Amino acid sequence: MATVHRETLIDAEPADVWAAIRDWGAVHRRLAPGFVVATEVEGDVRVVTFADGTVVHELIVSLDDDTRRIAYTLVGGSLAPTHHHASMQVLPEADGRSRFVWTTDVQPAGCAEPIAAMVDQGVRVIRANLSDEAGRKGRVSARGPGA
Repeated sequence: MATVHRETLIDAEPADVWAAIRDWGAVHRRLAPGFVVATEVEGDVRVVTFADGTVVHELIVSLDDDTRRIAYTLVGGSLAPTHHHASMQVLPEADGRSRFVWTTDVQPAGCAEPIAAMVDQGVRVIRANLSDEAGRKGRVSARGPGA
């Protein structure tokens, strides 16, 4: 098994970042537009289509508003790991910024490299999108987007 763990700072309020993550069926509009091109919800499963044509079916494992954490697992689609469990969490930082944490456990370990590449791209898009949105609301700090 391998773990892909990424953290980044986002120049946006934790409540705003969490609202975008929590909006389970709007990833393509609110969280990662362009990286994700379509999201459909079928019960507790969402079908996510990425810009490169990859399609995954994700089952919600946990959605916790108090800790601003969502956990999900792959249950189908064009990726074929034997095990996949991921979580996203938003933590408060100074000056109204947010720490975004995305952790994915995957098996076999050979699946980690392509998943890490997707996560890295997703983190860049999420950070830019949510920081830009906060900027439009007039809340970005003078430091610019978090890294």
